[in-house]
Amino acid sequence: MRTTYCGLVSEALLSQTVTLMGWAHRRRDHGGVIFIDLRDREGLVQIVCDPDRAEMFAAAEDVRNEFCLEITGLVRARPAGTENANLTSGKIEVLCHALEVLNPSVTPPFQIDDDNLSETTRLTHRVLDLRRPAMQKNLMLRYRVAMETRKFLDANGFIDIETPMLTKSTPEGARDYLVPSRVNEGMFFALPQSPQLFKQLLMVAGFDRYYQITKCFRDEDLRADRQPEFTQIDIETSFLTEEEIREMFEGMIRTVFRLTIDVELPTFPVMKYSEAMHRYGSDKPDLRVKLEFTELTDVMKDVDFKVFSAPAQAKGGRVAALCISGGGEMSRGEIDGYTEFVKIYGAKGLAWIKVNDTGKGREGLQSPIVKNLHDAAIAEIVARTGAASGDLIFFGADKAKVVNDALGALRVKIGHSDFGKARGLFEDKWAPLWVVDFPMFENDEENGRWAAVHHPFTAPKDGHEDLMDTDPAACIAKAYDMVLNGWELGGGSVRIHRAEVQSKVFAALKIGPEEAQEKFGFLLDALQYGAPPHGGLAFGLDRIVTMMAGAESIRDVIAFPKTQRAQDLLTHAPSAVDEKQLKELHIRLRNPKVAQS
Repeated sequence: MRTTYCGLVSEALLSQTVTLMGWAHRRRDHGGVIFIDLRDREGLVQIVCDPDRAEMFAAAEDVRNEFCLEITGLVRARPAGTENANLTSGKIEVLCHALEVLNPSVTPPFQIDDDNLSETTRLTHRVLDLRRPAMQKNLMLRYRVAMETRKFLDANGFIDIETPMLTKSTPEGARDYLVPSRVNEGMFFALPQSPQLFKQLLMVAGFDRYYQITKCFRDEDLRADRQPEFTQIDIETSFLTEEEIREMFEGMIRTVFRLTIDVELPTFPVMKYSEAMHRYGSDKPDLRVKLEFTELTDVMKDVDFKVFSAPAQAKGGRVAALCISGGGEMSRGEIDGYTEFVKIYGAKGLAWIKVNDTGKGREGLQSPIVKNLHDAAIAEIVARTGAASGDLIFFGADKAKVVNDALGALRVKIGHSDFGKARGLFEDKWAPLWVVDFPMFENDEENGRWAAVHHPFTAPKDGHEDLMDTDPAACIAKAYDMVLNGWELGGGSVRIHRAEVQSKVFAALKIGPEEAQEKFGFLLDALQYGAPPHGGLAFGLDRIVTMMAGAESIRDVIAFPKTQRAQDLLTHAPSAVDEKQLKELHIRLRNPKVAQS
């Protein structure tokens, strides 16, 4: 029906008659000559409608934005000086011979090239929003990323195997989305948070290289890089070591970046989790920001300032500093703003010292807290932070988690600010990283027990098996995360392939034999049949494409996303269902008025 896409018409088609189909992006009437920018997924082409073809011209006069059109015409060069270097079709135009309106359009609620739209407007009218060139570009990029990923995995012997969407509810860190069973009264399926257990079963079954680009579901609080349903590049392989797995999939990400956006990622440095937390307060540090923590816990144990000495003396407490080069220029208002910011992360406040003149000792410092610190502590602060005249030192003092979260977020915020960029605290580059050697367990204070940092199927480092019985806090996992520019692109681990080791993990998590059998019996049983050593990882496809596209949110690279309240403004989901459906599912609402509202 058509010769080619609008956006692909170029000088190669000069003097040829073409048939094009697309949408009227813009119509302009220039003194009796009508110009129509015809748009499809590949871009725009300029259509020229002269009045000497009366029937065609009359049809062109009625065309409005977003009419769906078929146009036949002659490709010719644009007049000198009217070329558009930003378009593939920028040196040509199509002289229209015939125009047919395939379908008119009502007046759209916004202009397709309007970039100043609220997200509510965009998601409510998502079909039209997807016509915008930026969104078309994002989804085409997503397609190419998925294709290059498949090509790489296929070339390396991986096979695509689907796993169930209706499965058993198992504890994996977030809430499950539950699906009631009509034929099994009172029973529920769960939508998978990941295919974790099934891919391990596939390894036991002998499919030693598996992958799947699949939907996963988690009922959790949302933010810019989260959705209730998201797409995962899920990978598992047998008979490879942790290092071999990392090497292979670093190669995959480098290949995908090179082939889709022509970016050569630098070599991925490898950093232990403990070092990442010590230096940056984060297990996914943004290495573009040139700021690091300075450890001061030992220095503050004997100062009179209880805000510092109490956490320094407490088990699990930490005192750390962040030295901002040139930060002495910051106003008190800016400092107060940062103080309010860190409170989001649990900090009670933000102590600070302005270093006006290092040559004057205590007298060269400006801060309400200096009077509470002895000379030795002040000297050590300046020495360890490397502070120079004109710098500003921020402090975090609390439980280690609060300090890490608050100062870590402050580090990124200052680094990305106009001030940080002007002072050279941020380098605009691709900064990848492997973070390895995560702890096996973290203390769940609320429930008074240990919890798995990744998931309970992660293998401990060789020689750490017995620590699960004696000192779970010291047990290190064969786990690894790939980080890029402060985002976790993917993560994984070597899995437990021996039933006795898996039982030790369950014991450390206080999951008894009966509970383990009830929840994971099918996996434990499978591990007894010669399960191979195996491991893998999963990448967030949405996150990868978001970073490549330079988008602000993963909602900009998903065709039909949910809002931060997990709602679909286009289809008005979730919605109430009628009483008949509920009865068939053996469900009665406790407060039906709330549900119906």
